Amino acid sequence: MSNVSYYTEEGLKKLKDELHHLKDVERPAASQAIGEARDKGDLSENAEYDAAKEAQGMLEMRISKLEAIVSNARIIDENSLDLSKALIHSTVKIKNHNNKMVMNYKLVAQSEADLSKGHISVDSPIGKGLLGKEVGDMAEVTVPVGTIKLEILEISRD
Repeated sequence: MSNVSYYTEEGLKKLKDELHHLKDVERPAASQAIGEARDKGDLSENAEYDAAKEAQGMLEMRISKLEAIVSNARIIDENSLDLSKALIHSTVKIKNHNNKMVMNYKLVAQSEADLSKGHISVDSPIGKGLLGKEVGDMAEVTVPVGTIKLEILEISRD
């Protein structure tokens, strides 16, 4: 089963740029580091070689993960969003009934989440609780400090 994720054009471009950087810059550098360490002699006692091989393995895992994400990524047209429900790329104005605070969050893919910008992942507890809700609905969300009640006040594109 594939894990399709929805991104803005900008978000998908950032992922693709990172992938190209890893493949075109980091991968050759890792290979060069391994070659230089190999030239230093006995591989059985060469910590530099072991470290370079481990770094290459981590790099290849990251490349593989990004390739899977990019291959399953879909760009969503924010102008065609259904504003009757909280969906990915919706901006949701909510009221926390526990502390009476009103907040705005944009629901985004996990790789685009940035709380300082008000972007929360649809995979986070709050994001999952808001998905599919309509204006006036109440979402009960379990977070590390307990359960919070969030009322959907407004759903918009930005």
